[in-house]
Amino acid sequence: MAIQTFSSGQTLTAAQMNDLQKNDYNQTVSAKTTSYTLVAGDVGTHVQMTAATATTISVPAATFAAGDSLFISSQGAGVVTIAAASTAITVTGLSTTLSQTGGGTLRFQSSSACTFFSGAAAAAQYKYHVFTSSGTLTVTAGGAMEMIAVGGGGGGGGNVAGGGGAGQIATLAFGGQNITSNLTITVGAGGAKATTQASGTTGGTSSAGVFVSALGGGGGATSTTVGLTGGSGGGGGHTNAAGGTNSGSYTHAGGAGANVGNGYGAGGGGGAAAAGTAGQGSASVAIGGNGGAGVTAISLISTLTATNFPTTLTGQGTWSSGGGGGALSLDGTGTITRGVGGTGAGSGGLNTGTTNTNTATNATMYGAGGGGGGYVSGSPANTSGGDGYQGIVIIRYLSTAGITATGGQEVVTV
Repeated sequence: MAIQTFSSGQTLTAAQMNDLQKNDYNQTVSAKTTSYTLVAGDVGTHVQMTAATATTISVPAATFAAGDSLFISSQGAGVVTIAAASTAITVTGLSTTLSQTGGGTLRFQSSSACTFFSGAAAAAQYKYHVFTSSGTLTVTAGGAMEMIAVGGGGGGGGNVAGGGGAGQIATLAFGGQNITSNLTITVGAGGAKATTQASGTTGGTSSAGVFVSALGGGGGATSTTVGLTGGSGGGGGHTNAAGGTNSGSYTHAGGAGANVGNGYGAGGGGGAAAAGTAGQGSASVAIGGNGGAGVTAISLISTLTATNFPTTLTGQGTWSSGGGGGALSLDGTGTITRGVGGTGAGSGGLNTGTTNTNTATNATMYGAGGGGGGYVSGSPANTSGGDGYQGIVIIRYLSTAGITATGGQEVVTV
């Protein structure tokens, strides 16, 4: 708002009085929890982003006039980006991103141009070393490092079997660990599927030295056994067997199997965000348990996107989902459904009578469990489960910390 001049005895209009409120000392605060597009009513106010993940505040054209301004701040952990909503407007500034507790004034030169004055440098950048296979982080000059490890997903069992459990997600953050020597990195393999009437293999453990370790997911149970323990537990076999128990952060138990009469349903593997569901089996129902949900990579660190990490994170947006359980209806009637894996996990095999309706599928995302197998006496046999998927290890540190290190399949500063 431009400075206005008033004379003695002048009557102020409503518009002038409203303009007088558009200053830094009398701002209405508008809290936002998701990405937001500014509106004309935001002029003279304080737009405060509180999201824990990355968000964008979009600036539309033909909405604001020359001299308009508003304040934008970030109180959440996610990076806030101030960006043009279309090519009809330009947004400039020394930095158009805000980290937590940052803020600045957005001032308009016209309806199609504005500048963001943050009064601060860009948000802190980190250097990331991403390991998708075992190796060494070679440290020449050390310092504080943060770490994420994801264990390999469990393999699905064979013969109307439980889905594989998800690998544990273990983190070392909040200032990290002072690392001054080389780190041995181990990336856990995905658990192998069972190809006979047997339980799937538990996934491998991922680790970074002695500082962070993530268990592999439990293998899915075969027809008559309990799901294997691991990070998240494997699903239980179809003869009313319990799901495997879980251990560690971001883990849940596997679901139990069930059988009454013609219907058989094995349990789903546990996931990072939810337990596997129980199978259902009765005279008229044969339903495999669904795998537990995983977590998105960006919910762990907002910059873990395929755009930033095209080599290692393309197609890898969700980690550590549980595999779905197998199902069988002996007479082929009633409600018959295989267990569906969480995002990136395998789904279970399915038989209607001896007909192989679906085969179990492999997991495709980090830490996810494979699907449980179908019926051993299918035509042809539908015994095999699905393979679990490997884990991942990520090391990061502030790019300005003076640390020198090499290693990993992808190294990115963002």
